[in-house]
Amino acid sequence: MTTETSPYFGKHGADWWRGAVIYQIYPRSFMDANDDGIGDLQGVIDKLDYIASLNVDAIWLSPFFTSPMKDFGYDVSDYRGVDPMFGTLEDFDRLVEAAHARGLKVTIDQVLSHTSDQHPWFEESRASRDNPRADWYVWADARPDGSPPTNWQSVFGGPAWQWDTRRCQYYLHNFLVEQPDLNFRHPDVVEAILGEVRFWLERGVDGFRLDAVNFCTHGALEDNPPSTLIEEGAIGVRPDNPYGFQRHIHDKTQPENLVFLERLRALLDEYPGTTSVGEVGDDDSLGVMAEYTQGGNRLHMCYSFNLLTETADPHYLHETLSEMEARIGDGWPCWALGNHDVTRLATRWQAEGDQAALRLYLAFLLTQRGSVCLYQGEELGLTEAELTFEQLVDPAGITFWPSYKGRDGCRTPMPWQADARHGGFSGAAPWLPVPDEHLDLAVDRQDADPESLLNATRAFLAFRREQPALVKGAVRYQPVRDEVLCLERTHGDQRLLVALNFSGEARTLPAPASAAALEAAPALVNGRWADGQLTLPPYGIAIARCPAEEELSWDV
Repeated sequence: MTTETSPYFGKHGADWWRGAVIYQIYPRSFMDANDDGIGDLQGVIDKLDYIASLNVDAIWLSPFFTSPMKDFGYDVSDYRGVDPMFGTLEDFDRLVEAAHARGLKVTIDQVLSHTSDQHPWFEESRASRDNPRADWYVWADARPDGSPPTNWQSVFGGPAWQWDTRRCQYYLHNFLVEQPDLNFRHPDVVEAILGEVRFWLERGVDGFRLDAVNFCTHGALEDNPPSTLIEEGAIGVRPDNPYGFQRHIHDKTQPENLVFLERLRALLDEYPGTTSVGEVGDDDSLGVMAEYTQGGNRLHMCYSFNLLTETADPHYLHETLSEMEARIGDGWPCWALGNHDVTRLATRWQAEGDQAALRLYLAFLLTQRGSVCLYQGEELGLTEAELTFEQLVDPAGITFWPSYKGRDGCRTPMPWQADARHGGFSGAAPWLPVPDEHLDLAVDRQDADPESLLNATRAFLAFRREQPALVKGAVRYQPVRDEVLCLERTHGDQRLLVALNFSGEARTLPAPASAAALEAAPALVNGRWADGQLTLPPYGIAIARCPAEEELSWDV
């Protein structure tokens, strides 16, 4: 069965991405097929039946390109090559074909704002000030006292400028020193990057997750002003990182970036059915998400760090989602509660071993207006791994230890078999250890348990797929009452009411009298609607249908 003939994509066509659930795969940690301790593309192929069984719509592959791996693939030295540790281009082609045969779209990471310092473009650029690629990266002279051109900070700690003795100039690196920023003000750079994107479109990919997409252009080489408020949720850094001490008005999110995004969208439109989702970390992430997706000529979707914070407070969630709706217009958001950069959801939202809370968070994510990214292992309820300093490999964790242990704790290998060595991930010692506590959550153990979170995830995703209002519908939020978040989703003649109890105590609230339970709802939907009342168990979930034309009142 091809992607085009599968029932789901036949129904949604080129608009498949709108409301899609995209399963994020971190290839290093997903499945190791050749027993070298590192996951690979063949390992992904071997587990495509598992992924399809989740009832997701697409996969997103974190970087597998040729790289010195200073930032584990987000430092690309060849945009068109597969790093040998992951396999070959032929392996990738087989992966795309096998995924499409199972009705799964394939999206891949694209790191456009910067390359590795080992990329041939940078090696040529740094060689002199007058070579053909001299201006392909952001170079600037020192200040008169020899200090960096501006006070800009790197996300990974320290100044965002690195002195280079070959040119006797500084180059900009918003991330690691080994990740120099490309100069998107140079037309040849834009053409070259679009060529790299086209290469993968020609190989049949269905879309791109665009890393740090608002970093592609820089502004005037002037100092950023200080910030009195560190908004961790917006910019994606911790309060102890000096990056958060500035208002980032010159170093990223410049108006010129919109011109590039429109060029990129025009390229994608040459390949009908392809899509893009941009990662945004900004002082005003919601505003950038709206700006980058409005009008139909920029990105298809954006997501930010606003729901990747430490809080599961329904008032904060309500405020964030309501603001997004008020600002996004005809744009389209993408939401995630976890990924390869943040503490595992079960730990971050204090739900370790709490099946009811984890089901609630799943239902919350999957009932919002927008598309969804689901990070590998969330369907198992994996917790953050506790690693020693000696086990760390993430440069961010090594730099900010001990207050921040880095991203390794959410990147440990998938546990496939509870009783197998290394959880069935590899026959060799893996690049990061498989925590003992993850073995009890292994796929084989949960697969055999009809009450497991894994099977609850499968059931809810199958249910959601058949509800147009949940996939593509409009949303309207009610005020939070007694820690219960209520919303309405409407599409055509279908209107659904959703109530989510973020409290560990049962709640009874007034509700529209016409609300009637959905017969096809999966077991995790455990709230009860009756006689104008809604009853929710602790961390309960309720979904009801209601006439689309009725004027509703929740305060009866």
